[in-house]
Amino acid sequence: MATVTFYEKPGCSNNTRQKILLAAAGHQVVARNLLTEAWQPDRLRTFFGELAVRDWFNYSAPAIKLGEIEPDKLTEQEALALMLENPLLIRRPLMQVGDSLMAGFDQQAVDGWIGLKEIDDANQNMESCPRPLAQESCGHE
Repeated sequence: MATVTFYEKPGCSNNTRQKILLAAAGHQVVARNLLTEAWQPDRLRTFFGELAVRDWFNYSAPAIKLGEIEPDKLTEQEALALMLENPLLIRRPLMQVGDSLMAGFDQQAVDGWIGLKEIDDANQNMESCPRPLAQESCGHE
């Protein structure tokens, strides 16, 4: 099994469930705070691989929900600059296993990457925040 460096927003219920899934599959999870990590543009960029810029973003972030930021209209450089300024914009989690990196928690992609066990709620979205914008406890700040 793998050792997964897992960059999360502490207190995020989805990140907690994702870490539980990884641990249940036998992986060691090393959690790090995505919001306080000293990101450099080149390092952050590597997590997104071939994803389109719009897919780099956490669509539960208030600035996106409120229409202040439109990810479809940003260049890579603009997106990275905004994310460095406001890490809540970064799609979570960011994960690293050895030299392999991933952004987001698409269960099928993670299963193909490092393996996950069969789960009962396989159709549940493990990336979108289940809480409304008004509830600040999940990281809408």
